Formats: sequence, structure tokens, C-alpha cells
Amino acid sequence: MQLSQYISNLLYRYDCVVVPEFGAFLAHKIPAKIQESKNSFYPPSKRLSFNAQLQTNDGVLANHISEIEQISYENALAKIAKQVATLKQRLEKNETIELHNIGELHNTKDGQLLFEPSNQLNYLTEAFGLTQFVSPEISRAKHLKVVEDIESKAPIALSPKKRKTQSVYKYAAVAVIMLGLGGLFGSNAYMQHIEQQNILAQEKANIALDSKIQEATFVVNTPLPAITLDVNKSYGNFHIVAGAFRIEANCDRKLRQLKRLGYKARKIGQNRYGLHQVVYDSYQTRQEAQRVLYNIKRTQDATAWLLIKALP
Repeated sequence: MQLSQYISNLLYRYDCVVVPEFGAFLAHKIPAKIQESKNSFYPPSKRLSFNAQLQTNDGVLANHISEIEQISYENALAKIAKQVATLKQRLEKNETIELHNIGELHNTKDGQLLFEPSNQLNYLTEAFGLTQFVSPEISRAKHLKVVEDIESKAPIALSPKKRKTQSVYKYAAVAVIMLGLGGLFGSNAYMQHIEQQNILAQEKANIALDSKIQEATFVVNTPLPAITLDVNKSYGNFHIVAGAFRIEANCDRKLRQLKRLGYKARKIGQNRYGLHQVVYDSYQTRQEAQRVLYNIKRTQDATAWLLIKALP
């Protein structure tokens, strides 16, 4: 299993990819920049870092591996655990771990874990197609001096042939200046294009976020002809999964058990493998769901995991 490839794929979509019992790879957005000493322009990107303190499984990596390799969630967790054990053994031997397109991990003499990010890929999808480029140095004073020298050396009376030659020189000098200014304007236009792309991407993200927040499913129950309507609350897109069962009777048994414990448990249907899923509860925000998941894993079931999915 190429763990680094799976992590790399997820970094395009997520700013945090947790490897259970190992650590989390974080992606921080940085704006476009100019390195004046080298006349270099760099597009906006994501800078990678590693936090060994974030080890709690959030289900993202395991779900991704489960879908790609067509295996169960439990088998995906087992594969991750096996890879993590290998990585820890290599680090204990002071080996350098190279994660393709992500970076390198190694222990210092003091036993501290250091991460050196790779700059091979830009994980910011909004900057797709934008690359680094170098602009030639622009010296306005040099171009103006050329024009002044030409004018100062021009004789008072010129023959038609010399006057024509002098005009050619002047036009050439003006053309050189215009080309230099064109390079400057082109650089400014590039930066403006990047800024516009960032603004458009932010607007799209805000629209998508507003759409998710405003999503709501209302079920109106009218068992008898009546005026009063019973409207159930909408569920969020963050679900804490208690289990997935091939036999629906086992799913119902788990549901009754969770309700006896006081959870607002419910069945959310079958997954892509035909397994009947039951959840402890669903939440509107990721922060709230992760807080409850932490308590459940600590007090009830260490295998509970977070499913992020919009349900009908």
C-alpha cells in the first residue's frame, strides 16, 4: 500500500490529513509572492507541515483507502496500522523516511521528529496552471539615458539622410523603453490575475459553505387528517458511525442498544458495500462531531469513526 500516495491525493481536498497513531500532515495556504533579489514571481500555494500530536483517527484517510482499494473500513484501518508500525521502526533506527511529493521525516540527535516538506507539487487547486517565472530586470534610468545621449549628440543641421537615421535611433530608443515598461505591466497583470483567481475561489468556497449550512431536510408526519404538523429537525452532514452490518437485524439490535444508552441513534441506510449503517448521532459542524467522537472513543467504542456525507 502506497500510504504517501493516498495522503498526497487527500491534501488537494483537505487542509489536515491524520495518519492514526502517527501524526497529521497540515497544508497552510500562502499568498503569491515576489523575490526581488532574483526577479522571481511565485503563485499562491500550500505549505506543508507535520504535527505529531494530532493522532486521533478522523476517518478521512481510512475511508479514502477503503474506497480506492474496495476493502472494508476495518481492513483499511488495519493496513494503516501496519504501515505506521513500519514507519516507527524505521524512525527508531534513525532512518530518513521519504514520502513521495510530501517530504522527509527523520529524528534528530535529541530524539525530536523533524519534517522537511517537498516543493514538487502545489496542492492549492485554485492555482492550477500557474507556475513560477522570472522577469528580466527593468532599468528605466538606462533607457532614458539612451534617449538623452542621442538628443545631445544630434547636430543643429542635418542632411535628410542623417535626419532619417536620427529618427530611426529615436524610435528604436522609444521601442526599447516601451518593451521594458511592457514587461513591468505584464508582471503587474500577472499579479492582478492571481488576486482575481483567489477572490473568485474564495467566493465559490463561501457559496458552497453557505449552501451546506442552509441545507435542511424536513419530514412532515400527518398520521390523521389534522391541522397540526409534526416537523422533525434536520440532520447535519457529520455522522459518528457505530457500525455497519450485513444483516439488518444486527443493525436494528445495535440501534436499540444505543438508544437505551441515551444516544439519538438512527439508521442511515446501506453503504456502497451493501452494509447497513447505524450512527450515534449526526451534527451540523465538524468541530462538534469530533468533540463527541473523542468522548465516544474514550468511553464507549474505540472503533467509532466520523463519516462526512450529505444524506437525503
